[in-house]
Amino acid sequence: MIKIWHNPRCSKSRESLKLLQDNTSDSIEIREYLKDTPSFDEIRNVIQQLGVAPFQLIRKTETIYKENFKGKELTDDEWIQAMTENPKLIERPIVIKGNKAVIGRPPTLVLDI
Repeated sequence: MIKIWHNPRCSKSRESLKLLQDNTSDSIEIREYLKDTPSFDEIRNVIQQLGVAPFQLIRKTETIYKENFKGKELTDDEWIQAMTENPKLIERPIVIKGNKAVIGRPPTLVLDI
């Protein structure tokens, strides 16, 4: 089972999903994370699977980041809470399989999962 945190309005997310659909026999669970926001613990777990710091998962081009968070020094837990409250801040797409996760930027990275 492969899970994808997906935003259908994002071209990279759509491209990553298509690559998965075309290149794997695994079933794919699509989670539109803007509608079904991951919990604090889910985000923390994915960050651990990705092997990154929470700040590295933040979309710094989003208006909400620029207006509310740019230049602020937050703890890891505060960044995770910010993503929980503002899922647009979460980099996308995220593909998860077992205890591994990758960010589909570029989309071809999802083939490594």
